[in-house]
Amino acid sequence: MPHFSAPLDAWIIDGVRTPMVDYCGAFGALSPTDMGIKVARAVLERSGVAAKDVDSVVTGSMAQADFDAFVLPRHIGLYAGVPIATPAILVQRICGTGFELFRQAADQIALGYANVALVVGTESMTRNPIAAYTHRTGFKLGAPVEFKDFLVEALMDPAGPVTMIETAENLAKKYAISRADVDAFASQSFERALKAQVAGFHAGEIVPVVNEEFALDGYASRGIQLPRKVERVEHDTHPRPSPVEALAKLRTVYPGGVQTAGNSACLVDAAVGALVASSAYVQKNGLKPLARLRGAAAVGVAPEYMGIGPAPAIRALLERTGLKLSDIGLFEINEAQGAQTLAVGRELGLDMDKLNVNGGAIALGHPLAATGVRLTVTLARELRRRGLRYGISSACVGGGQGMALLIENPDA
Repeated sequence: MPHFSAPLDAWIIDGVRTPMVDYCGAFGALSPTDMGIKVARAVLERSGVAAKDVDSVVTGSMAQADFDAFVLPRHIGLYAGVPIATPAILVQRICGTGFELFRQAADQIALGYANVALVVGTESMTRNPIAAYTHRTGFKLGAPVEFKDFLVEALMDPAGPVTMIETAENLAKKYAISRADVDAFASQSFERALKAQVAGFHAGEIVPVVNEEFALDGYASRGIQLPRKVERVEHDTHPRPSPVEALAKLRTVYPGGVQTAGNSACLVDAAVGALVASSAYVQKNGLKPLARLRGAAAVGVAPEYMGIGPAPAIRALLERTGLKLSDIGLFEINEAQGAQTLAVGRELGLDMDKLNVNGGAIALGHPLAATGVRLTVTLARELRRRGLRYGISSACVGGGQGMALLIENPDA
């Protein structure tokens, strides 16, 4: 058995998510807090873990998507039914947030702060605000009115300055990745996602969303209210037939570039919840966990090549855990942009048949803080289905970082 340096001794008991719904779609009016409450309640119910056993709530949400965003962690815990004494925290590592949630949960368990942690990543891309940071003292005569689209501005790294799409274009040039390469990869992502959807694989991790009230004794109720004539949402909405010929007709974001709206991650609203527990809790309660958390690594890279982040993160993770790339049965690497993911594959020499086998973010979507939780839960389920032992989930991070998690199938 390989030697593991400082292994994470924690278990993912179960995980569940909402459907991932296109930007300005059926979830467009929903608070990320309420989407988070929905998956928190669902994962507790599905796992059989009592809410009273939760010792910590660890959440992530990037956008200030509601006026009560400051209390998002606390409300997710309280309205999920955890004890009022259980603390809650918000974690931020942009696209790596979901992985960081798992690491912080495992660290809390290792340090004795918790036996069970509720992990929730939730994101409304639709509700990113139109914001101004310069008008607190009023509007001066003739001065510019500086309201801007937060979502657009957030995709610019002013250190470069460089947009996230430009970082992928930089990688395309560095790794000689063509437009045809990127479109072929994107088409495959859609094809795999559709196949998994039709086969019912994705449904195994989805909780349908309906109109619902979240009551809490002694406090105001919260809840979910879907648009008129929408009674139930139970499928991801973005996967669609996307042959290479159709993708090739789309205009690139930058002249002469390779990235288009069809081969980049789509904008979606979604939430994902999971439960992380100690070995002692698992054994005491006779649980059958979904996966074991074995290691985590986060690294920094040059901001203008931020998309390559998963490659050094995965290398660091393998070095720390004593494994080789060939020991890893499956990879889930976030498809922020097609060229970015291909660059990671070429840098590592990945077997692309092991990568994102049920489709990736190009087809399914990238709800920032929820993505890492979704990738890890999907990976754990597919490892179990195939009887494979080890898997790595990873993502690049805006500003120039990468993060990766190693999980193990307890049944392999």
